[in-house]
Amino acid sequence: MSDYYPQTIDYGPLFAKPKARATDPATSHAAAKRAASVAGGHREAIVEALAAGPAGQTEIARRAGLTVAAVSKRLKELRDAGRIERFGECRSETGGREAMYRRVFK
Repeated sequence: MSDYYPQTIDYGPLFAKPKARATDPATSHAAAKRAASVAGGHREAIVEALAAGPAGQTEIARRAGLTVAAVSKRLKELRDAGRIERFGECRSETGGREAMYRRVFK
Protein backbone atom coordinates (compact mmCIF):
# COMPACT_ATOMS: atom_id res chain seq x y z
CA MET A 1 0.00 0.00 0.00
CA SER A 2 1.35 3.41 -0.84
CA ASP A 3 1.88 6.32 1.52
CA TYR A 4 -1.16 7.91 -0.11
CA TYR A 5 -3.39 5.49 1.81
CA PRO A 6 -1.54 5.06 5.10
CA GLN A 7 -4.58 3.73 6.96
CA THR A 8 -7.28 1.28 5.97
CA ILE A 9 -10.75 1.89 7.29
CA ASP A 10 -12.53 -1.35 8.14
CA TYR A 11 -15.85 -1.64 6.29
CA GLY A 12 -16.38 -5.27 7.17
CA PRO A 13 -14.83 -8.56 6.13
CA LEU A 14 -16.12 -8.45 2.57
CA PHE A 15 -14.62 -6.00 0.06
CA ALA A 16 -12.52 -4.08 2.61
CA LYS A 17 -10.53 -1.44 0.74
CA PRO A 18 -9.22 1.95 1.76
CA LYS A 19 -11.89 4.52 0.98
CA ALA A 20 -10.46 7.61 2.64
CA ARG A 21 -6.97 8.67 3.62
CA ALA A 22 -6.13 9.11 7.28
CA THR A 23 -5.54 12.82 6.59
CA ASP A 24 -8.97 13.35 4.99
CA PRO A 25 -11.58 15.33 6.92
CA ALA A 26 -14.26 13.55 8.92
CA THR A 27 -16.82 14.32 6.22
CA SER A 28 -14.82 12.24 3.72
CA HIS A 29 -14.72 9.32 6.13
CA ALA A 30 -18.47 9.60 6.71
CA ALA A 31 -19.14 9.69 2.96
CA ALA A 32 -16.92 6.65 2.43
CA LYS A 33 -18.81 4.77 5.11
CA ARG A 34 -22.18 5.64 3.50
CA ALA A 35 -20.89 4.56 0.08
CA ALA A 36 -19.73 1.24 1.50
CA SER A 37 -23.16 0.73 3.05
CA VAL A 38 -24.91 1.39 -0.28
CA ALA A 39 -22.54 -0.95 -2.10
CA GLY A 40 -23.21 -3.68 0.46
CA GLY A 41 -26.95 -3.24 -0.03
CA HIS A 42 -26.52 -3.51 -3.79
CA ARG A 43 -24.48 -6.69 -3.45
CA GLU A 44 -27.11 -8.30 -1.21
CA ALA A 45 -29.90 -7.25 -3.60
CA ILE A 46 -28.03 -8.88 -6.49
CA VAL A 47 -27.51 -12.14 -4.60
CA GLU A 48 -31.20 -12.15 -3.59
CA ALA A 49 -32.22 -11.48 -7.21
CA LEU A 50 -30.24 -14.53 -8.27
CA ALA A 51 -32.20 -16.64 -5.79
CA ALA A 52 -34.95 -16.67 -8.43
CA GLY A 53 -32.54 -18.36 -10.82
CA PRO A 54 -29.67 -17.57 -13.17
CA ALA A 55 -29.87 -14.33 -15.15
CA GLY A 56 -27.96 -11.79 -17.19
CA GLN A 57 -27.13 -8.38 -15.76
CA THR A 58 -30.18 -6.70 -17.33
CA GLU A 59 -32.52 -9.21 -15.71
CA ILE A 60 -30.63 -9.01 -12.42
CA ALA A 61 -31.05 -5.22 -12.47
CA ARG A 62 -34.79 -5.59 -13.10
CA ARG A 63 -35.23 -8.14 -10.30
CA ALA A 64 -33.14 -6.14 -7.81
CA GLY A 65 -34.60 -2.73 -8.69
CA LEU A 66 -31.14 -1.38 -9.56
CA THR A 67 -29.65 0.18 -12.66
CA VAL A 68 -27.65 -2.00 -15.04
CA ALA A 69 -24.62 0.18 -14.28
CA ALA A 70 -24.93 -0.47 -10.52
CA VAL A 71 -25.25 -4.21 -11.13
CA SER A 72 -22.34 -4.27 -13.54
CA LYS A 73 -20.13 -2.50 -11.01
CA ARG A 74 -20.83 -5.08 -8.27
CA LEU A 75 -20.75 -8.32 -10.31
CA LYS A 76 -16.95 -8.56 -10.37
CA GLU A 77 -16.76 -7.96 -6.63
CA LEU A 78 -19.28 -10.75 -6.00
CA ARG A 79 -17.45 -13.10 -8.37
CA ASP A 80 -14.10 -12.38 -6.69
CA ALA A 81 -15.71 -13.09 -3.30
CA GLY A 82 -17.06 -16.43 -4.55
CA ARG A 83 -20.72 -15.53 -3.98
CA ILE A 84 -21.73 -15.79 -7.64
CA GLU A 85 -20.27 -17.33 -10.76
CA ARG A 86 -20.43 -16.55 -14.43
CA PHE A 87 -21.59 -19.29 -16.74
CA GLY A 88 -22.72 -19.13 -20.34
CA GLU A 89 -24.38 -16.29 -22.18
CA CYS A 90 -27.89 -15.05 -22.77
CA ARG A 91 -29.64 -12.34 -24.78
CA SER A 92 -30.89 -9.16 -23.15
CA GLU A 93 -34.32 -7.71 -23.93
CA THR A 94 -32.69 -5.53 -26.58
CA GLY A 95 -31.02 -8.53 -28.22
CA GLY A 96 -27.48 -7.91 -26.96
CA ARG A 97 -25.34 -10.71 -25.60
CA GLU A 98 -24.76 -10.83 -21.87
CA ALA A 99 -22.96 -13.14 -19.51
CA MET A 100 -25.21 -15.17 -17.25
CA TYR A 101 -24.65 -15.37 -13.50
CA ARG A 102 -25.84 -17.71 -10.77
CA ARG A 103 -25.46 -17.93 -7.00
CA VAL A 104 -22.80 -20.13 -5.52
CA PHE A 105 -23.77 -22.22 -2.52
CA LYS A 106 -21.00 -23.17 -0.12
